[in-house]
Amino acid sequence: MVGSRLERLVWDLDWNLLRTFVVIAEVKSITRAAERLNLKQPSVSNALRRLEERVGRRLVERDATRFELTEVGRLLYEQGIEVFGTISQLPMLVRGVSDDVTGHVNIAVASHVVSPLFDRALAAFHSKHPRASLTISVAPSTEVTKQVRERRASFGICLVSQRDPMIDYTMVYREFFGFFCGPDHRLFGREELSLADLEGESSVSFQTDHISDALRPVALLRSEAKLDADVVGVSSSLEEVRRMIVAGLGIGPLPLHVARRDAADGLLWRLPPYDAPPEIDIFLLVNPEKTLNRAEAALISTLQALIAETPLAERIYDG
Repeated sequence: MVGSRLERLVWDLDWNLLRTFVVIAEVKSITRAAERLNLKQPSVSNALRRLEERVGRRLVERDATRFELTEVGRLLYEQGIEVFGTISQLPMLVRGVSDDVTGHVNIAVASHVVSPLFDRALAAFHSKHPRASLTISVAPSTEVTKQVRERRASFGICLVSQRDPMIDYTMVYREFFGFFCGPDHRLFGREELSLADLEGESSVSFQTDHISDALRPVALLRSEAKLDADVVGVSSSLEEVRRMIVAGLGIGPLPLHVARRDAADGLLWRLPPYDAPPEIDIFLLVNPEKTLNRAEAALISTLQALIAETPLAERIYDG
């Protein structure tokens, strides 16, 4: 009986129910799903109930304190993501092909992707294909990876803590992090400091500054420096971490090559360690299962070619 119901599901399913369920699964809340979909909460609850009736199995276990997908719910969510990832490519697939490379490229990047090589790739691409358009979205590295995996982004550039087997990775460049303080900090302008001078100081940082995340080397150095364990402020945005450092909220980590200009302008002061700073590799992420339009394929090819022809020594930004 269940098998027969599931076979009919392919033909009888209201795809709006699946779309609603995917959003419910992503935000883990009926209320938040209703807000995202701009629907009333009873409508979303009813959609979930109708989908469960269609499938013949419970998809969500929830009470006042718990919201979890059942095993069937997790499977349906994963397949739903695949379905909508494919559907999102339909406009590109049905668009007429001309001699000129047209189309849109949706790039997802982490906030501290600062690379002359990436800039050169964009410039070369635009010069050769002026009718193509771009969207560059800034997001945490985990979200960049998710967008690439789900084929919502043409490609991504970000930090990587754990590799996804569905994604191809190419190292773009290596950057080094240092600790900095702002003009009003007591250590600003002081030279010949040691790591011991940072002990107990308040700090700000990135959301990925954890032992188990992409900025693990920075987290280990923070622990070695014995900074105050209570971080004053965090952000996924380099610009906002920089803002908090300059404003005097505390010591914080920044890529050396990104902070160089502010240090020269007297807005930031480099703190220990001065030797062997933490190194972080930044990667190009491409989903080989994504069907690319001509613009996406051209930009990815341009960037990959620049990476391949640029020696690693020239892709190491040590400040």
